[in-house]
Amino acid sequence: MSDKWVFNASPLILMGKAGQLTWLEQLGTVIIPSAVADEIRAGSPDDPARIFVDDPARDDWIRDVPPNESVLAWDLGSGESAVIAWAIAHPDHEAVLDDSAARRCGGVFGIRLRGTLSLVALAKNRGWVPACRPVFEKMLQAGLFVSPELVDQVAESVGE
Repeated sequence: MSDKWVFNASPLILMGKAGQLTWLEQLGTVIIPSAVADEIRAGSPDDPARIFVDDPARDDWIRDVPPNESVLAWDLGSGESAVIAWAIAHPDHEAVLDDSAARRCGGVFGIRLRGTLSLVALAKNRGWVPACRPVFEKMLQAGLFVSPELVDQVAESVGE
């Protein structure tokens, strides 16, 4: 299990809308590529993820990530490409991505991947959230697009 993470925008945005950004500092080392931070900053000024990323306490989390030509060939968004490039260059980091094309790309490169639902399940296992299902429901309302079967599978994996 990793204690080093690199995040894409959608997990941070969804976690913010579900009120789940507070425990991220407990994960260990968290990296947010500058392309991801820029994507989040393009959102509404009152978006919880934007407020989180703009907090000066997170300045050391935001890193410039050099492009990886092999990843760029996948034609992903700049944030997804930066997350995968970071994870390739830093194999001790686990990438937090939900986008299916980005996850396929990451799989081709053999990086460690985790989706937002799985990250919330990890938080439950570590005692940072009391239950996953209410968090999942907020994320679904905020725009997380996953199958009900996946939600059930992840919830059942943590005894819910």
